[in-house]
Amino acid sequence: MYLAYWNLKEKPFDNTPDRRFLYRSPNHAEAWEKLMWAITGGKPCAMLSGEYGCGKTVLMRAIAAQLEPARFNVALINYPLFEGDGFLRDIIVQFGHRPVSEDRSGLFHELSHKLTEVASSGKRSLLIIDEAQVVEEPQVFDDLRLLADLHPEAGALLSVVLVGQPELRELVGRYPLLEQHISVRCHLHRFDLKNTARYVSHRLRIAGGQAGLFSEEALELVHHHSGGVPRRINNVADLCLLEACRRQAQKVDGEIVNYLH
Repeated sequence: MYLAYWNLKEKPFDNTPDRRFLYRSPNHAEAWEKLMWAITGGKPCAMLSGEYGCGKTVLMRAIAAQLEPARFNVALINYPLFEGDGFLRDIIVQFGHRPVSEDRSGLFHELSHKLTEVASSGKRSLLIIDEAQVVEEPQVFDDLRLLADLHPEAGALLSVVLVGQPELRELVGRYPLLEQHISVRCHLHRFDLKNTARYVSHRLRIAGGQAGLFSEEALELVHHHSGGVPRRINNVADLCLLEACRRQAQKVDGEIVNYLH
């Protein structure tokens, strides 16, 4: 509705995990470097946590897209709600195979064989488990620990990145044998005012917008009302662009932000 008015190519503040809009704050850049080190180094397990809306999913999708398909075999599980041996079955499926075994032991050996084949071809296998804090089945964590123990000389047969909300850290802490395999722990924090302003400018630039569409006062208020959480920043900023368009304003100012909140 407001794209033509602001001369935008696309909506800058949609809450979709589009990796093109990833803003690498110092916090995000540090997480990127540590996770890439773990993945490319064949570490068995890493963990990325952060409250809802802080950019965990888009960061992991950007990392996965950066990995060369010739060197990495990547699988993604978005909502890990499993019962029984469903976890092992899902991993096999996500890596592009049809499970044939009927029991957990058979599935584990089947998966181990597939991972060994991938490693023999010179590639690494990466499994990303998003929203991992919803896992309720203890067997899943036991399976992860067993998979982490599959260590050839060149590194783990399978690298796993657990991604989830802050409670994930406490959840994993209940399984010390698995926790010992986690080589990297990263946590995404809310933005401060400076990074909120840079985040807004970054997304506007990617969408084709001009600098200065938000006044300094408006950015301060966007930060205040969003608490520095990227998802909330998107919600606030999107409404502000719409309201400023409706008013035929030249930019989003503090009065517009306050009017909406």
